[in-house]
Amino acid sequence: MIILGCKLDPIDSDQATDAIVRYAREGTGAQVVTLGTEMVVYAQRDEDYRRVVNASALSLCDTVGLLGVARSRGAKLRERVAGVELIEHLCARAAAEGLPVYLLGGAPGIAERAAGALQSRHPGLQVAGTRDGYFDDSESAAVAAAIRASGARMLFAGMGFPRQEFWLSEYLAQTGCGVGIGVGGSFDVLSGNVQRAPDGWRKAHLEWLYRLVTQPQRWRRQLALPYFVLLVAGENVRNRFAREKT
Repeated sequence: MIILGCKLDPIDSDQATDAIVRYAREGTGAQVVTLGTEMVVYAQRDEDYRRVVNASALSLCDTVGLLGVARSRGAKLRERVAGVELIEHLCARAAAEGLPVYLLGGAPGIAERAAGALQSRHPGLQVAGTRDGYFDDSESAAVAAAIRASGARMLFAGMGFPRQEFWLSEYLAQTGCGVGIGVGGSFDVLSGNVQRAPDGWRKAHLEWLYRLVTQPQRWRRQLALPYFVLLVAGENVRNRFAREKT
């Protein structure tokens, strides 16, 4: 499925987990994108970013806006594939199957705290290493080499978009990991640094509003949502006209 020029694989969390674990065991650098509305909007003006998204092994539905559009176009999606839950599912499987993971990103200490929280919830989870995201581009090759030396098979990259997607596209193969997943700000939530929306807000698909209320400095980022709606409406009109001409 293509939405505003960006690939979206309409699969649920269980299917995504199965595929990613398979990549971790057998893959040689499969990139997974957790796609959100902001990312789709950004891709409209950055062709290189759109190319990275579309070249990924999997592009998953991570926001309510994309979920609504995908459903309106026939996708049988029950829910969005949120980054935090996806990490939990993957770590449960990684612990059971002996697949070492690596956490890359966040402020100093955040990835380490997130790893500790994950290990406490998933006994037996092998964390091959952690590294904050505060490094220069000139250090990227050394960071990738350190990940390779750790023996990790699954890499969680929490450096925010577009950086994490571009970084994985360029360096994932050098890390030796079977799979690399962009997970945005998930480490902040997992570490307890940021409070996630309560269940009621999430079930009502209002997590974005909770984050805006509790983090008002994010208001500029939320402007992407109405713009996304306008872009989708325009694409729907164009698609309708195209069908009528055939």
